[in-house]
Amino acid sequence: MTTEKSFTADLDIDSLSMVEITVAVEDEFEVKIPDGRVTESTAGDRCRTARHVQPKDRSLYEQDCFGRMRCARNDAAQGRAAMSVLDRFRLDGRVAVVTGASSGLGIAFATALAEAGADIVLAARRIERLEPVGTAVEKLGRRAVAVRTDIAKPEDCRALIETAVQALGRVDILVNNAGISSEQPAEEETPEQFREVVDINLNGSYWMVQAAGAVMAPGSAIVNVSSVLALVTAGLPQAAYSASKAGILGLTRDLAQQWTPGKGIRVNALAPGLFTSPMTDGYADGYVEAMMPRVLTGRVGQPEELAAALVFLVSDAASYITGTTLVVDGGTHIA
Repeated sequence: MTTEKSFTADLDIDSLSMVEITVAVEDEFEVKIPDGRVTESTAGDRCRTARHVQPKDRSLYEQDCFGRMRCARNDAAQGRAAMSVLDRFRLDGRVAVVTGASSGLGIAFATALAEAGADIVLAARRIERLEPVGTAVEKLGRRAVAVRTDIAKPEDCRALIETAVQALGRVDILVNNAGISSEQPAEEETPEQFREVVDINLNGSYWMVQAAGAVMAPGSAIVNVSSVLALVTAGLPQAAYSASKAGILGLTRDLAQQWTPGKGIRVNALAPGLFTSPMTDGYADGYVEAMMPRVLTGRVGQPEELAAALVFLVSDAASYITGTTLVVDGGTHIA
């Protein structure tokens, strides 16, 4: 059904297994779902996404970036079947929250998600450093919201998600990227130093998924950024960092087994190796070069390469992937 004006569609999901409604990009639409909420959206000057899960049979209602509203009864894959391979990587109309977005890989994540079509909520402790990132997102034609956030504080995590919903209406994607590193010999590391790393890298990631999971709709995705150091050692005294990143892998698996069947939220992890970033810039002279024999590709990764893996994991291209750690390290973990 195509129209140049507003319309209302009543879907009888008991008699239909698939419904497709095509609307002009600037149309307003309202879909009434039996025994469920009314979903409304105005596409305006940009394609938007609307999803709804009908309580009785968990049917997924989705308007994709081309303005098609699909209902796939009992199987979201039916609704995705008509999408091309490249369409599956698009994130049009979705809202992504990126923590640690003020520097390094966080900037690459935010801009890549925006390039794929998502609006971005940027979070960091130093909010002034988010301004140029927000400008870069807006230049890509997407909306950007910056929020000062210390993820080690559960109340900050809740406030971040509340702001995201108030400003952009929803949260579809969470990228748990914020973290700190530590290089302290085990015999010298103080309890305070160890706790600080774990509080931010592991506990903070948990507070963030708790806050986001409370508002995410089925079809949403979480990616926790771990490290190859959760799997191997690299010649540096990084007990706190390695332990916190290994903990993220366990957290990811458990959240996936709880939330994918229970909430329809996919949860995966990224385990980066050596990438160009402020963290690698801080290594002692000669360290990166000394590591190259363990990197099968023979080079340091570029942020855009890791960001591409992130876009894959949060997109419909990875709709059948959950509880998985995607290692992006040039082969370091098998060398």
